[in-house]
Amino acid sequence: MIDQTFRPAAGIQPPLPWLRIFRISSAVSSSWNLLNEFFEWFGDLGVFLWRVAWATVTPPFEFSELFRQLDEIGSKSLPLVALAGGAIGVVLSLETRYSLSRFGAKSLLPAVIVFSVIHEIGPIITGLVVSGRVGAGIGAELASMKVTEQIDAIEASAVNPYKLLAATRILACTLMLPFLTLAADLCGLVLGWVALTLVEPISLRQFVNNGFAGAGFNDFLPPTFKTAVFGMIIGLVACFQGMRTRGGAEGVGRAATSSVVLSSLFVILADVVLVKIIIVFFP
Repeated sequence: MIDQTFRPAAGIQPPLPWLRIFRISSAVSSSWNLLNEFFEWFGDLGVFLWRVAWATVTPPFEFSELFRQLDEIGSKSLPLVALAGGAIGVVLSLETRYSLSRFGAKSLLPAVIVFSVIHEIGPIITGLVVSGRVGAGIGAELASMKVTEQIDAIEASAVNPYKLLAATRILACTLMLPFLTLAADLCGLVLGWVALTLVEPISLRQFVNNGFAGAGFNDFLPPTFKTAVFGMIIGLVACFQGMRTRGGAEGVGRAATSSVVLSSLFVILADVVLVKIIIVFFP
């Protein structure tokens, strides 16, 4: 009978026990360092948030910089947000019509479009689009100022950089996101009606009457104003990542990338929590 017991090839020794222990120890150490960096990042973010909040309520106030950021974040993001909202409205209209037709429920199509856009699609699309454009812009701008020591120069001239650079951008993002959401909702509903009427003619009045039948302020206001939280998240993460940058031009690129990735991730997670809160308090 052939002995099939495993035997190492000639010249190859099995791993020693201490080598296995060393590998396990290295893996545990790497995991611990990663976990430690994770909590350290959130701790630094909390300290940064406290400094920005204190600078926001402490005079003097940087109104001129705030108005400039409102224009930079709001009006310059409007075309992209409107285009994204309109495209989503068209796709939703076409796909929903096909799905409802299979179940003989085409009469519900206007209501489905209206409630889908206003409740979820408009706010989350606006948050993600703005996090891509504004988050990258703020992160890269502040990171460039950090590596070229402009922020240190501002602080040396007795100006609080948290007030001038961070607070104004975070507040502008918080204020402009609900208005950008309204623009995305409007474009999504109008172009959704256009796409629907090209296939099956329906008047705008009938579309609005059928779509908003049974809708109240509880269906409209909470999903719109929850985007203010999205704006605060986008501004906070982008400013934080930009003002803690190290490493020259490479650090600027990392700051811009991490600002987009982290702000988009936190917007999605915040949306999950806020949807549950809205369902509980605004049934």
